[in-house]
Amino acid sequence: MLSDHLSATFAALSDPTRRAILARLASGETSVTELAAPFEMTTPAVTKHLKVLERAGLITRSRQAQWRPCQLNAMPLHQAADFIEQYRQFWEQSFDRLDAYLKTMQKKERKNGRKNKK
Repeated sequence: MLSDHLSATFAALSDPTRRAILARLASGETSVTELAAPFEMTTPAVTKHLKVLERAGLITRSRQAQWRPCQLNAMPLHQAADFIEQYRQFWEQSFDRLDAYLKTMQKKERKNGRKNKK
């Protein structure tokens, strides 16, 4: 079930407009109109992006009279970060092993190089 949520999160994050919307919402709750302002697209187009973010669980939308505020829900981002963290650790360990191997090879080269010069 988590992988389904991760798929929706990563699909939603794949678009730069949606990432920009999330960055704006990290500053606090705001309306659809305010979210649409910096983009060169119609409000309905921004609303489509918001629906994708909402289906992924990245935002919540409510209604207060005429104001329709959107709010960031960071939990799916936290889950995605946890998933990515596993692979970051894997690559760091791989690079550490490669670094240790290269240092060993350099020591051998220096040692063999000195023997050949004598």
